[in-house]
Amino acid sequence: MPYLHDLMDYGNEDGGIFHGEKHAVSTDSYIINPIFFNGGDIGKLCICGSSNDVAMMGAKPLYINIGFIIEEGFMVEDFKKILESIRAECLSLGLKILSADTKVLPRLSTKERNIFINTTCMGEIRRDGISTKNISDKDCLIINADIGRHGARIFLDRHDMEIQSDIKSDCASLYPMLDSLLSSDIPIHAMRDATRGGIAAVLNEWAIASDTCIYVDEERLEISTQVRGVCEMLGLEPYDLANEGVCVIALPESHAKEALEILKRNSLGKNSSIIGRVSRDTSDSRFFGRVILQTAFGSRRFLEYPQGELLPRIC
Repeated sequence: MPYLHDLMDYGNEDGGIFHGEKHAVSTDSYIINPIFFNGGDIGKLCICGSSNDVAMMGAKPLYINIGFIIEEGFMVEDFKKILESIRAECLSLGLKILSADTKVLPRLSTKERNIFINTTCMGEIRRDGISTKNISDKDCLIINADIGRHGARIFLDRHDMEIQSDIKSDCASLYPMLDSLLSSDIPIHAMRDATRGGIAAVLNEWAIASDTCIYVDEERLEISTQVRGVCEMLGLEPYDLANEGVCVIALPESHAKEALEILKRNSLGKNSSIIGRVSRDTSDSRFFGRVILQTAFGSRRFLEYPQGELLPRIC
């Protein structure tokens, strides 16, 4: 939103802070295709996605507003399934719906009818000071799970690829995993869920915003055999693929081990690992604002910001 950027206090974050720095809010829109996929649907996605954005601000998601824009002819049974997914995810989080709205549009095409959902999630800050601007020299970067599953699943479904795969989207609400971490004394500098553009987008945005060089160890980035196979066959970069249950955390190296122990107590964080570090060493100054991937072969290459429209309507 280039025309509004100068009005936004938290332009580089997943949400904004209000009410005396005590609450966080995030607004998002969901137009995923297909609407139903292995691991979830647009209903589950909109609750997980918005609540995760608030969680990345160090807040517990508490309330949500929902707007439905439905194309004329959309199946009532499908709408009921979506509503049930929303209900189930809200109950699991203790998230309350404050208000909702429904609008019906004339048919836009002769193909399948669509549904679009807009959400605004609000939460109470449990840990303040979590911001991209606080990323510091020698910070460790922690990721909670393997990457690329949501993006690979949606890509296969969207293009009706005749590839046998049971890849399941990682769509999940992350706050339950982060609750204990936010309640601890561990200093957390930044958090971000790696949705559209994957970890490549998150890390490049962090490197640019913090004016640092970020080093990532390729061998520590877990990628399932199936996701890797899809990427190799179709020429995709797993680091660019969207995730809906993966976040990256930046914190001081001295607290990394303790943070891992806390994250691994939750099923969503059982495979948490340190994937890299932040450097503001003057010897690396020519690489400030860049992400360097240290490959399994001992070489290095830039992990570039995702280019083009790789996966439209993925979240």
